Amino acid sequence: MTNKRTWSALAGAALLLAACDFTDNVLIPSLTGKSPTGGDRSVIPASAPEPKPQPIVLSAPPQLGQNSFQPAGVTAGQPTGTDVGTRVEQLRGDLGRLQTSIGSDNGVLQTLRQQTITNANTYQGLIAEIQARLQVGTTPGNPNLVSAWASAQETLDQISDGVGQMNSLSNSVADSSSLAAFILESVSATYGLSGAIDEDHRQLSILEDEVNRTVVLIDRLLNELTEDISRQTNYIGRERSNLTVLSLGVKNGELFSTSLANRAFGKAAPAPGSISNMENRRPLVVIRFDQPNVPYQEPLFAAATEALNRRPEAGFDIVSVVPQQGTPAQVALSANQSRRNAEQVMQTLVQMGLPSDRLSLSSTSSANVGNNEVHIYVR
Repeated sequence: MTNKRTWSALAGAALLLAACDFTDNVLIPSLTGKSPTGGDRSVIPASAPEPKPQPIVLSAPPQLGQNSFQPAGVTAGQPTGTDVGTRVEQLRGDLGRLQTSIGSDNGVLQTLRQQTITNANTYQGLIAEIQARLQVGTTPGNPNLVSAWASAQETLDQISDGVGQMNSLSNSVADSSSLAAFILESVSATYGLSGAIDEDHRQLSILEDEVNRTVVLIDRLLNELTEDISRQTNYIGRERSNLTVLSLGVKNGELFSTSLANRAFGKAAPAPGSISNMENRRPLVVIRFDQPNVPYQEPLFAAATEALNRRPEAGFDIVSVVPQQGTPAQVALSANQSRRNAEQVMQTLVQMGLPSDRLSLSSTSSANVGNNEVHIYVR
C-alpha cells in the first residue's frame, strides 16, 4: 500500500497538462518531481494527489432488434383445370417453400440474438469484476484477474462468432429476397397469359398480395439484420481496444480507463521534419529514467487522455534525451538505453489504444539532463 500511495503522489506531482495549446505555456516536471532541464530551477510544488481513475462505466452492448419475422402462410387454392391455373399452383408452391426458408432463417436469428445477449451479459460481468478488483488495488499480474481477462476475451470471441453467423444468415436472406422478386415478376407475367378464367385471376390476385407481403417481410428482416451486424461489429471493435488496455492494467495492477483509440479521431498533424526546435517546445510529459522500473504508465495515460480530449486529432512526438556526459563509449551505451526506453513508452501508448500512425520516435542529446529521459510532445 505504501507503493500505491507513493505512486498516487508521483502521479499528482509529475504530470501537469499544458493549457489549451499544450506546448507553449507550462513546463512539465519529470516523474521524479524535478525540473526536466536541471540547474537551479525551483521544484514545482506538488499538487494534491489525484484520485485513482474511476472504473469504466459499462454501457450495455448495442441493443439487438426485437422483431420476429414469421411469414403468415400461403392461402390454399382450388385447381381450375386451365394452364393458367396450373401455373398459379406452381407459383403458390414456390412461395410456400420461400416462406418456409424465411421462417427457418427467422428461427436462426432469434437463437443468435439470445446467444449474443447471454454472452454479452457474461462479458460485462467479467469486465466489471476485473475493474472492481483493480479499483481497490491488487498485485501486478494477479493470476485470478489474468484468468478472468482470458475468459472475457473468449466470451468476446464468441460474440464475434455470432456476428459471423449473422453475416452468413444475411447472405441467405439476400438470396431469399432475390427469389421473392423473381416470384413477384412471374406472378405479374402470368396475368398476361391467355386461356385464364375469372377464378384463375382471383387466385392470382390473392397470391400476388401474399408475395408482396413476403417481399416486405424479407426487406425488414434484412434491414434489421444488417443493423444488428453493424452495431455489434462496432461494439466488438471498441471492446477489443478496451480489453488491450485492461490487460495492461492487469499486468501493472492499476486501473486504466477506456482505450485511447476511443478518443482519437481524425488525422494527426504531420510530424515535424526535425527535432532541432525542441528547445522551443514544451513537453506534455517528461519521464526521467533515474531508477529501475519507473511507474510512468498511469500518469502517461492520464496525460494522453487529457490531450486527446482537448484535441482528438493530436499526434505525439516521443523523443529520447541522452545526457552529454562521460566518455564516448558511455554516451553510446546511454543512447542505446534511452532509445529502448523511448521504444518502451511508444509500445505502451500503442497498447493503450493510440494508433501507431499518431506517434513518431526520435532522439537527441542535451547537456541539461543528468539521466536518460523521454520527452513526449503534442503536435
